[in-house]
Amino acid sequence: MSAYIASAYASSAGCALSGVRLTAPMRFRRVHPLVLLVVLTSLFAVAAPGNVVLITLDTTRTDRMGFLGSKQGLTPSLDALAAQSVVFTRAYSQVPLTTASHATILTGTYPQFHKVNDVGVPLAKDLPYLPAILAAHGYKTAAFVGAVILDPVFGGAPGFDRGFGAYDAGFRTRHKGENRYQTLERRGGEVASRAVTWLGKHPAGPFFLWLHLYDPHAPYDPPQPFKSRYASDLYDGEIAYTDSAVGKFLEQLRVRHLYDDTLIVVMSDHGEALGEHGERGHGVFLYDPTIHVPLLFKLPRDRFKGKRIDSRAGLVDVAPTILELLGLPVPGTMQGRSLLARMDPATGAAVGDHDATADRPAYSETDYPHQAFGWSALRSLRTGKYLLIEAPRRELYDQSSDPGDDHNLSSPSSAVADTLTTQLENFRRDTVGARTARASLDPQQESRLNALGYVASSESAAPGTELAGADPKDKIAIANQISEALLQLENDDYREAIAQLQDALAKDPNMSSVYASLGTAYTTVGDYSKAIPVLRKAIALRPNSITGHYDLGLALFNTGDLKSAAQEFETAVALSPRSAEMRYSLASVYVRINRMDDARKQLQQSLQLKPNDYDSNLMLGQVYIVQKNAAAALPYLQKAAKIQPGAGQVHEVLATAYAQLGQEEKARRERALAQQH
Repeated sequence: MSAYIASAYASSAGCALSGVRLTAPMRFRRVHPLVLLVVLTSLFAVAAPGNVVLITLDTTRTDRMGFLGSKQGLTPSLDALAAQSVVFTRAYSQVPLTTASHATILTGTYPQFHKVNDVGVPLAKDLPYLPAILAAHGYKTAAFVGAVILDPVFGGAPGFDRGFGAYDAGFRTRHKGENRYQTLERRGGEVASRAVTWLGKHPAGPFFLWLHLYDPHAPYDPPQPFKSRYASDLYDGEIAYTDSAVGKFLEQLRVRHLYDDTLIVVMSDHGEALGEHGERGHGVFLYDPTIHVPLLFKLPRDRFKGKRIDSRAGLVDVAPTILELLGLPVPGTMQGRSLLARMDPATGAAVGDHDATADRPAYSETDYPHQAFGWSALRSLRTGKYLLIEAPRRELYDQSSDPGDDHNLSSPSSAVADTLTTQLENFRRDTVGARTARASLDPQQESRLNALGYVASSESAAPGTELAGADPKDKIAIANQISEALLQLENDDYREAIAQLQDALAKDPNMSSVYASLGTAYTTVGDYSKAIPVLRKAIALRPNSITGHYDLGLALFNTGDLKSAAQEFETAVALSPRSAEMRYSLASVYVRINRMDDARKQLQQSLQLKPNDYDSNLMLGQVYIVQKNAAAALPYLQKAAKIQPGAGQVHEVLATAYAQLGQEEKARRERALAQQH
């Protein structure tokens, strides 16, 4: 139990300041000796660090929460939790994208600092990271995520598993006829069930448990009975189902006598636009439907229960707040500020932090319009009564009288807009990081993320060009159209998806990622003559697109132009040398054009990256047999047989190897096994 939280139980007779915790000295101005005495008294009352549960609800709007004013009755479990919690009614996401927002939540830094501004951008190892900090202080740490977007190995979140003892992801590509909930994402109930199983097994000691529930994300497809009950609004059905999953998980905490003494923090990573300002989904705009988010802290023993705080907060403040509540030092590189003084103003006053309770500005940004489509990125600042959006056509809204952000005041109130623009630019300059980062997606990862409706790209846009390009306000219908087309591809509706992508490119012919998606669609349906010129256009617009070169190689391979296919695969491998799949594909072409030594080298490197890959082990064994080196082939073929014992082909090749070695009895045995399969 933390020093601060322990004060809920410690005697505080005669001392109005009981409960103030000792933190890193550099974060104080001046500490009164009486305060230090009380802090030390509180520290000596600590029995054990406190457990922490972090629940992030993907794509969840504030106006669906009963505890934030909704009358729809969608969230009884969250409402009951909120009644025992501190609720921040004006909390804002720093970026309306899942990976980028979770990077902010878990590092306590802004997107312009951590640089995870796109899916697939690795989380830098030198960033402060809440799970790693807690693990270093003896916490058992586990994450249970709901979709491939947060998969650190096969999806869009490399580096996110740092500091976690367990990170439950393991998503994969959905093949035709398979269920998306067993491949690309998991229902919230399944995520919670896996977390409960971990709770039942984890050793004694404090724990940090993160649950990510993806259900409210498009496509809206709640399970029964929610699908029938909310047939007229499936998004509401997803919210109601997610609430039920949260409720069942919280009940398991109660059953295990963990609920009362656990710090539980719940928020959405971002919201969802349902047509406001023309946007359907999220990622492009920075208006309240996608940036205003639920945020609550349930402290142990109902500390500050029922308190509602109306001053602004940001998701960037979550990590430092958790650390301060646990009595742990907040790294100086964290840019968010603890919200503890908002919950207990006496804390801020006691340590001389007199502006800790002031209404802070809230900064947000999105690079998605630029990364995905080549349009301008957007930046925003919420301060006082205003929302400023930095865009090719600047926007200014008085949210006190215009909560829907319908009346742009940037021209009639240009002096205000100029002042706030300067504040925004100064803030960003002071908080930007020096590191550079780029997405590191291979074609399979990109395909999995596209299946969620994201325009994922293996090539990041050039630094410094973010504010170049068209105003997203003029292009939002195209963005909606493309997202819909990507979901149609995932549902195997290729005809409609191809038509949508063609139409989008007719409206804006400079979108590399859309050419790539169209080329992939043509390749999937076997129309290689149409795929090849489209993929060449994608590469012309973004020459370093790994997926563009890879998919063009596949199309050329299938037309029989093996030499050209090899050149494209060679480029893809050079751009992404740690992709085992691309090295395997290059080796496949080398085998077809009788470059066996080159094929062998690529397969050996592929197996260094992915030792248990069946196809690479099998092909390397075949290459050795062609080169009359059956003895070298055997270990790879035997491993392939162990990986997939029911595969007949590997037994046929093993029979050939044994025959080449003159071991006829073993060859007959392998032929018999091949016939059985």
